[in-house]
This record gives sequence, C-alpha cells and structure tokens, in this order.
Amino acid sequence: MLQKTPTSPPVTDLTIPHAEGVSDDEFRAAMSRLAAGVVLVTAHDPDDGPRGEDVGMTATAFLSVSLDPPLVLVSLRNGSRMDDLLEEVPVWAVSVLAENQRHVAGRFAMKGRVSDRLLFADLPSTRGEESGAPLLDGALATLECRTESRVVAGDHTLVVGRVLKVGLPAPDGDPLTYFRGKYRRLG
Repeated sequence: MLQKTPTSPPVTDLTIPHAEGVSDDEFRAAMSRLAAGVVLVTAHDPDDGPRGEDVGMTATAFLSVSLDPPLVLVSLRNGSRMDDLLEEVPVWAVSVLAENQRHVAGRFAMKGRVSDRLLFADLPSTRGEESGAPLLDGALATLECRTESRVVAGDHTLVVGRVLKVGLPAPDGDPLTYFRGKYRRLG
C-alpha cells in the first residue's frame, strides 16, 4: 500500500520568519556588497486620465533569465504602483541606464510621489512600438517585454517577461551601477 506524503500549504500563503540570527540590517549590508546594474522600468497606464499616464520605476534587481526564449526578470515591491500596474497591463519596457543618466535613476527612485507625469516631462524618449511605454534616449539598451509569469516572493513579486523587441540607442556608453547604497561608475 502506498503512503501519501502530507502536502504543505503553498509557500505564498505562509509568513516565513527570518532565519535565526539574520537581521534586516545584516541582510541589507550583505546584499549591498553585490554590485548591480540600474534600469528604468516603464509602462503606460491607459486608464489614468484621458490619454493615460506613463509610469516609471528605478530597479537594480533585473536580470536575464533565458536566451531561448528571450526572458528577463524584474523584482517589484508588493503593492507598489508598478507591481499593481503590471498585474493589469501585460506589456512594459526597460531602459538600461548609462552612467550619465544617474539623475534619471534618482528621480524615479523617489518614494511617495503622486504622479510620474512631471518626471517624464523633460526626458528625451520614444514610445515603444510593442509596449507603448517610454524608452529613454541615450540608454545603453532598451527592451520591450510581455509578462509571462508573476511569482510572489516575500515582500516582492518577481515578474518574468518575454522580450519582444530590443534597441541599442547608446551601446558604447558606460553603465550606471549601484553598490553599497550609492550609484557608482564602473571602473
């Protein structure tokens, strides 16, 4: 007779405490020592106002997942405007920021802003053909994506997107990086 293994509730339904001895500050300090590239994630919210509104968010938790098919992943704080929007809007874009776009990263990293309309006002960009989202001029690369899956992971949601279109507006520039809590130059 076969014995069945009891099933556990889904992990997304559980609150998992920190591992014994790991504080928020220790974890933050350890992860700050991992250098990361900086991107601007953008999407167009068609339901915000008569012509909709563009939404943007600075992210350092962005990576390539697969070459075939071309997939990327971005981590979004649960309940953030971008997380809520990408739950409703299936297409979005990413601009890989160049070192000289540090001001853009800082602008879209501000918490508690009411509207992104003014943040985009003076930024040279083009509207993506696939996503309808802003793609920054001068970015090292741009990617337009369609959400393939969403996975809740702790206080963030991991969004996997299929890359629909790639652009290389400024492929020879230096990347903007983030290390120990500050934007940095590579090298």
